[in-house]
Amino acid sequence: MKYKKTIITVGVVIVVVVAFLLTRETATKPVTTSAISSDVPVSVVIVQRQKLASNISLAGTINASNDVNVVSETQGSIRLVHLRVGDLVKAGTVLVEVEDDIPRSNLATAEISFQKAKRDFERSETLFQENSISRAQLDGSRLAMQAAENQFEVARRQLENTKIKTPISGTANARFVEVGTMVQPGMTVANIVDITTLKVRVNVGEQVAFQLKPGDLVEIVTDVYPGQKFPARVDNIASKSDEAHTYPVEIKLSNSRKYPLKAGMFCRIAFSSHAAAEALAVPRLTLIGSVKDAAVFVVRNGVANLQPIVVGKQTNEYLEVLNGLGERDTVVTSGQNNLVDGSKVFIVASD
Repeated sequence: MKYKKTIITVGVVIVVVVAFLLTRETATKPVTTSAISSDVPVSVVIVQRQKLASNISLAGTINASNDVNVVSETQGSIRLVHLRVGDLVKAGTVLVEVEDDIPRSNLATAEISFQKAKRDFERSETLFQENSISRAQLDGSRLAMQAAENQFEVARRQLENTKIKTPISGTANARFVEVGTMVQPGMTVANIVDITTLKVRVNVGEQVAFQLKPGDLVEIVTDVYPGQKFPARVDNIASKSDEAHTYPVEIKLSNSRKYPLKAGMFCRIAFSSHAAAEALAVPRLTLIGSVKDAAVFVVRNGVANLQPIVVGKQTNEYLEVLNGLGERDTVVTSGQNNLVDGSKVFIVASD
């Protein structure tokens, strides 16, 4: 029995010693860690010279050449309406008529007063020639006649204003009154638009503005007529920029009978009047910041450096580089959001 206990004790000691040695070896053995790279993955493109045409496509909205709100110049109740939405009207057409009893009566009274003043002046002239009245009395008679004539003209105009006319030819786009509607001076009664000629306004950057001139040909396309191109011309270019340093450009085109356009339609304007020229260029997606304060990330020896550049011509996809880059430089096209000046990078794709 005593021998058995001795064997058990020795076994326990051996187990403890072995466990101690194993624990010590594990504690003293260096822990190996896998190295994690901190380099940022990027895609790049090699800067090279290529032909850049000034083919710039911008979005715009088609507008009527003339869009007029016809307003009332008199007060009263409308008694007749001659206009329906969609009607074609000529300049001077009567759209609506306002009750004219009072203006007509006022005109008759003013005409009587004018005729009386006119006869009084004629008698005064005769008396003056006979030296029966003074020149001051003659002048007073003349002024009275002129005042009466002015009142007559005012009354005549007030009667004319009861017939509200369109000042332009075009299509009735909207009508805002009905028979019995009370109108006041300045109240809009209808909207007339002329779409025989259309205009498109678009804002362009200063580089484009200085390349354009009135008369330049442009092409306009819309989603309504896929593949159909509408020829147009630059009508004018603003001499002053807006707050965003862009210049408003107005383009005019004749409406097509086969493919009629409407005011308010979206379109794209392609400026393609300038020949292609070879230039150092980078894709637009390389750009950091605005075109006015442009910069790109250039990769050299695995490091991305922020490089300011000067931009020249612009197309939909490319920017001309006037200064800041050289041919064969490597520029980041994607992954810029994760970069700062001096970041280490590794290239995953190259165009």
